[in-house]
Amino acid sequence: MKKKLLSLAKAYQLLEPGPVVLVTTSRNGKANIMTMTWQTMIDFNPPIIGCVMSDQNYSFNILRETQECVLNIPSVLLIDTVVGVGNTTGAKIDKFSRFGLTQIPSTCVNVPRIGECFAHIECKVIDMSMAATYNMFVLQGCKAWITESKRRQRTLHHCGNGVFVVDGEVIHTDSKKK
Repeated sequence: MKKKLLSLAKAYQLLEPGPVVLVTTSRNGKANIMTMTWQTMIDFNPPIIGCVMSDQNYSFNILRETQECVLNIPSVLLIDTVVGVGNTTGAKIDKFSRFGLTQIPSTCVNVPRIGECFAHIECKVIDMSMAATYNMFVLQGCKAWITESKRRQRTLHHCGNGVFVVDGEVIHTDSKKK
């Protein structure tokens, strides 16, 4: 059976690495937010995270200069905000004000967290050697936060071209080596 040929430009849609995050950065007291869909765990303790953001994004230069950010993890309830933040630039507007988001101080970086998100990882850049060529930063988490909730928060996953998947059923297995 023949399979439909997929354009290499769309191959990324097959490898979505994790939930959509709202990245906050700050320079000269002005906070910014961008939607990011390409981050992945590299190591676990401490958390080392690889993230890719276009050098055309306003946040790219802020992150390169300040070397600090917060990965804010929104639930599915913030889908309209996630899309709105992703379709605007902080070079022209204050996204916190525009989208009615609350700035919460962080403790190990000079970047605010987003109060409406259910989890946050405060991060410092530890490697920028691939930023110029591949737009990739390597971050180290220095503090992580999660909202206590009786309900499991459902995250968004971007599949490309305005299509999102919401995580669903949780499956527990015995992950111990035998």
